[in-house]
Amino acid sequence: MQSHHYTVKIHRAHEGGFWAEVPALPGCFTQGETLEDVTALVREAMECHLAALLRRGEPFPVEKPDTRDFVFPVTVRAPRLG
Repeated sequence: MQSHHYTVKIHRAHEGGFWAEVPALPGCFTQGETLEDVTALVREAMECHLAALLRRGEPFPVEKPDTRDFVFPVTVRAPRLG
């Protein structure tokens, strides 16, 4: 079985829990209460998405490589004047 690698973006949901999307697989997303839940569910969603493409005879999308070296969130406090 051939492996395919895709980037998964996980977001906090406003109502609680998390939701995940796979940008290279349009329409492939899911949600879960915990990170463990959403991680397992997004893997299942990806497999189902790819299986549907296979049944329709469509090629699997190839994700374009990210040319950035590092991506991470940074929170800073704004300094006060005076």
